[in-house]
Amino acid sequence: MKEGTSISRSVRVNDRIRVKEVRVISAEGAQLGILPIQEALDAALKLSLDLVEVAPDAKPPVCRIMNYGKYRYEQSKKVREARKKQTVVQIKEIKLRPKTEDHDFQFKAKHAERFLKEGNKAKITMMFRGREMVHIDRGKVLLDRFAEALKEAAMIEQRPRQEGRNMVMILTPKH
Repeated sequence: MKEGTSISRSVRVNDRIRVKEVRVISAEGAQLGILPIQEALDAALKLSLDLVEVAPDAKPPVCRIMNYGKYRYEQSKKVREARKKQTVVQIKEIKLRPKTEDHDFQFKAKHAERFLKEGNKAKITMMFRGREMVHIDRGKVLLDRFAEALKEAAMIEQRPRQEGRNMVMILTPKH
């Protein structure tokens, strides 16, 4: 779907306005009052502008005399600006095993801290293989230790939860 198509579908212009009377606002913003639709269209045509329905739910509907092409352009510009300002939060995954040694643990914790400071979420996955499934409690302890190591930079969004052979915990950055 192209930008601006949702604007053109929701707004009725000129002869697409199908009511008997409309409240008309001039191009300068002054109210011209309630006029029959043909009279309002003639007033817009006289100024070489369009009659645009701005409040279709009002009784009678409110229409404004304006340059519709310019209006659509400004609306699409606002949409683009809003899209620029939004931030997309990514989920970065860090994988651990129950036998992860202390140095590797610290290394992965630093990576997670960096992800969190960038504003991303961190998904910590504890993987169990084979007979490691017997030591699920050991994995939970390691995940709790991970959360404790990052308590300055992160909050726990999702506590450690078993999902098949994996245990997953999600951390979000503190603001």
